[in-house]
Amino acid sequence: MELTAHELVKQYPGVRALDGVGIAVRGGEVHAVAGENGAGKSTLMKILSGAVRPDAGTLAVDGRPVRFESPRDAHAAGIRMIHQELSLVPELSVAENVFLGAEPARRGVVDRARQTRDARAVLDRLGQDRLDPGARVADLPLAARQMTEIAKAVAARARVLIMDEPTAILAQEETEALFRVIEQLRDEGVAIVYISHRLDEIFRIAGRVTVLRDGQLVTSAPASELSRADVVRLMVGRELAAGYPRAAAAPGAELLRLDGVHSGPVHDASFTLRAGEIVGLVGLVGAGRTELARAVFGAAPLTAGAMWLDGRPFAPRAPGDAIAAGVALLPEDRKRQGLVLMATIRENVSLPSLPALARRGVVDRARERSGVGRWIDALGVRTPSLDRPAQLLSGGNQQKVVLARWMLRHARVLLFDEPTRGIDVGAKAEIYALMRRLADEGGAILMISSDLPEALGMADRLLVMRDGRLVGELSRAEASPDRVAALILGESAAA
Repeated sequence: MELTAHELVKQYPGVRALDGVGIAVRGGEVHAVAGENGAGKSTLMKILSGAVRPDAGTLAVDGRPVRFESPRDAHAAGIRMIHQELSLVPELSVAENVFLGAEPARRGVVDRARQTRDARAVLDRLGQDRLDPGARVADLPLAARQMTEIAKAVAARARVLIMDEPTAILAQEETEALFRVIEQLRDEGVAIVYISHRLDEIFRIAGRVTVLRDGQLVTSAPASELSRADVVRLMVGRELAAGYPRAAAAPGAELLRLDGVHSGPVHDASFTLRAGEIVGLVGLVGAGRTELARAVFGAAPLTAGAMWLDGRPFAPRAPGDAIAAGVALLPEDRKRQGLVLMATIRENVSLPSLPALARRGVVDRARERSGVGRWIDALGVRTPSLDRPAQLLSGGNQQKVVLARWMLRHARVLLFDEPTRGIDVGAKAEIYALMRRLADEGGAILMISSDLPEALGMADRLLVMRDGRLVGELSRAEASPDRVAALILGESAAA
């Protein structure tokens, strides 16, 4: 199968999302699409999958012109897209989701036994023998949900599978399992379109790389003809300094202390955060990292232990208490927990700062726009207006809006849960520099990251979590990849 696009154009109010872009996707190939946030990747994928109609340009399947009016038309042509935010029905079983809309029936009634058997066969084909077809999707970990989404596409006999940041929610072991599935599908003749900001992944599995910048096609070439530095330069239009910001000088006063904290799956957590430092928190998915951050932020109750902020007892009963005390959380799920998607950029950024922006109970709109605009510019959010709804931004720009909210609030203790998830390499460098600057100005940052090189590069100290407990603390000098991995996995080498 070959899916081709030629001279695609898509215009939104104030933004030319695509400007004459073309791409050719062939069966038996993993084709990576790279570019900064706002480069046009999402718009291109939505056109290829039938969710958006182009203003100009053509599509063809196996050389025959096609016009997709909806995703249903793309499905009929064998094209499926797996979005970063999965589209399963949580209350249904794995088998019911896999065959949703195409249920096997006998005399007009869904044949449950056959549905389960067929789902089992698809899962086995994908190497998911431990995934129960009868399990309720809502009860599954994120990695299993993603495999269910892939199984759904395979059951529908997809010939082109578009994957948008598929490893953003996966641990390393789960990522390796996904790569094995992708390689199997490729060998069976399926065309895989792979969108990722992680260049290591692109060069691991892609045979061809297409780079977009500012809505235009920059290059499309075999991966073997490009280096990481080439792709970065093509994406951002400039050379990007390698590495991470310098380490902190000696840390300052203690800002936050936890002593024997218990909350949900978190047991006996004790650590400190000092002004001027970035502390990394690493561990496998399910280790309790996010739950620990939520407890500090007042979003989950403490069942034992105590916390201190600036030397005073700190016991937030709700996030509002933590915000008022100068503690901020950037959640890992920006769409569900970090943004009001229907609200504008201005409204999202200023939301927790409205009392400070008000005079006699009325928000000073000029002051609000000035404050919001300063941070939107500083973070490089690509938008024609502060009044653009957050839901219309790319994933990376949405993340920056959440960051801007806490910059405007001048929070001193910042809990960043996967701060660069879904962020392109250029924006990552900007966020890293911003984090270092915030620490240098007296803030303290707890950075949760599933990207071990990122955690090692950014953290002045590293905390390791396993099964709800903190099992190690390492200085920057002590934290080698092997030593951290051993602590994460509970291997004897950690001793």
